[in-house]
Amino acid sequence: MRRLIVPVLAALAVSGAAFGTAVAQDAGDEGGPKKPSMHDLYHNSSLPKSHADFSRYRYRPPGDKVIEQPDAFRLLFQTKDGQPDGYAERRGTSVFYYDRYGKLRQIQPLPEDATAG
Repeated sequence: MRRLIVPVLAALAVSGAAFGTAVAQDAGDEGGPKKPSMHDLYHNSSLPKSHADFSRYRYRPPGDKVIEQPDAFRLLFQTKDGQPDGYAERRGTSVFYYDRYGKLRQIQPLPEDATAG
């Protein structure tokens, strides 16, 4: 029995020491300067940013904050306290406006020259 216990305890001691070293290395990484996130890297990069012209989107809820999403040709509307209040997105030759529950509020047809871009 003793012959079985000694090797098992030795193996546990070696694996425990290796685990303790790995934990100590991870803890040492936290003390250094914080690495930038992917969002920080994107905003500070020289990659071309998407741009969309939202000047033809006529309706904006009064008092709401407007957040542009140029990749999706979409505007998000938020109330002053940050609650979602709907969105507007371009589909083909029209702009569709939705309320905070995702129901269609109105459709705005775009002139023919606006769809060329």
